[in-house]
Amino acid sequence: MQDDVRTRVREFLAPQLNGRNLADSDDIFALGYVNSLFAMQLALFVEQEFSLQLTPDDMEFDNFRTVDGLVRLVTSKTATAA
Repeated sequence: MQDDVRTRVREFLAPQLNGRNLADSDDIFALGYVNSLFAMQLALFVEQEFSLQLTPDDMEFDNFRTVDGLVRLVTSKTATAA
């Protein structure tokens, strides 16, 4: 499950990275790969791609700043939805 989520998140982020390497723990905002408006696109992607409904508690910035954070968010939401 986590590997599938990681792959799908990385595919979504790829156009923003312009071929640059990204570690799963790299902060995509601090490194300048994306801006704060992109956080909303990430939230929409997570909801649509993984059929989840995010709550205000899920909108914690740390959930969106790294690939690892996004994977944790999706897997935790999936586990609670099951």
